[in-house]
Amino acid sequence: MKGMDDHAPNPDFARRQQKYAPVAQALRQLHGYPTWRQSLPPVDELIDCILSQSTTDANRDKAYDALKARYPTWEAVRDADTAEVIETIKPAGLANQKGPRIQEVLREITRQRGAITIDFLADLPLDEAKAWLTSLNGVGPKTAAIVLCFAFNRAAFPVDTHVHRVGQRIGFLPEGISADKAHPVMEAIVPPDDYYAFHLNVIRHGREVCNARSPHCERCPLTDYCDYFQRGRTK
Repeated sequence: MKGMDDHAPNPDFARRQQKYAPVAQALRQLHGYPTWRQSLPPVDELIDCILSQSTTDANRDKAYDALKARYPTWEAVRDADTAEVIETIKPAGLANQKGPRIQEVLREITRQRGAITIDFLADLPLDEAKAWLTSLNGVGPKTAAIVLCFAFNRAAFPVDTHVHRVGQRIGFLPEGISADKAHPVMEAIVPPDDYYAFHLNVIRHGREVCNARSPHCERCPLTDYCDYFQRGRTK
């Protein structure tokens, strides 16, 4: 679709970019302004993201907690019997895929870095840090952006299912764009200093107001800027 990946000024991109300031302000008034804090260390964030793929947050948390309870270190997870790891993370779903994938990622980090640490990503140029993460099997643009943003407070904007949905409805993102291709578009629209706060506020808005099946437009403060709402009103 024309205009999806280009960052060069054009009328459509300019229109989408102009939505940011009023939408961000409205979301701040509604949800506050989250400040960055590291919730998990970098490797933990990476493994947590792999567990989160194609499941709910609650199931991801159950699997992560079970993994941490059973194994004292990531080295122990790396070296454990694969069937045992699979059994441990069953609550996350797709355990037969995620178990071997987690162990493979931990082995690859060990092979490249000599130990299970990815702290070096804090000092690597951002594009190189993204490329390194996505070179790991099972790590895509969303996981890479989450690790960089949440573990390192770096300028990467994660696009999860809520951001993807709300972003298209408001009109930040062209309709039909894939989540993977949406990352650079959102990074071009949102100021880097606001990536963390805006990401969290859009997710919260997607969960509490702009639901997938029945968005609560009647109590949404974004209707003046929302393409989805304006199209419905026109019809």
